[in-house]
Amino acid sequence: MVDTIRNIISDFRPITLTEMDGVKLLDRTDTKFIFPISKLPSVLNFVAEHYRVLEVENSRITDYETLYFDTPDWQLYTKHHNQILNRYKIRTRKYVNSNLHFFEIKYKNNKGRTIKSRVKQKSIENQITDIAKMLLEENTSLLSSQLVPALWVNYSRITFVNNNLEERVTIDLNLTFKKENKEKKYETLVIAELKQDKARSRSLFLKAMNQYRIKRNSISKYCLGVTQLISEVKKNNFKPKILTLNKILYALPHSA
Repeated sequence: MVDTIRNIISDFRPITLTEMDGVKLLDRTDTKFIFPISKLPSVLNFVAEHYRVLEVENSRITDYETLYFDTPDWQLYTKHHNQILNRYKIRTRKYVNSNLHFFEIKYKNNKGRTIKSRVKQKSIENQITDIAKMLLEENTSLLSSQLVPALWVNYSRITFVNNNLEERVTIDLNLTFKKENKEKKYETLVIAELKQDKARSRSLFLKAMNQYRIKRNSISKYCLGVTQLISEVKKNNFKPKILTLNKILYALPHSA
């Protein structure tokens, strides 16, 4: 299936990282979808003429390695579980193909907007120090001493930008969670995210989702990974999402 996807996106017009500078959308609205990878070729063919695909180092599928931080008692996860807005995700990320590293703060405010700030790093660090510490303490009420490495979330991403440079779409594949000696993989799942400065119903990607009966389903990769690998956390509020996820996987001939 991945080879089929590679062949389809090879026909998309490319866009470079430099060209994407005007579409960073660090302050945005997000709309998420989850669906089986078997539907992805049809979705890609539907939008092919209307989007360009990011190409980095001659590759159109980019690998991401992300280490999330949380408090020892999982306070950041629990805020999300309890549906508290004005919440943070703290992470350090490696863009494998370009060998770039960033420390990132992702803030979800009470108006439903996602605001991201980040600084470059030389590598993925297990501690929050130096310029990353400054960014954390300038933008949050958290202290670096409160946070510890919590979970690895790795995946492969395809990034699209529409022809009008108004929105981005990310397609995440081969999702893998790691915590010490525990690991969970979702090889047949797609998590897609439409990122816009403001919600626009005329998006061609939304039209594709409607065409193939793919419903909006907000899901946090970090929180999903915690529910799968950490036994002591609260999970009740995430059970409907996990049930939906399992229904998708159960319907597949080769579910992860």
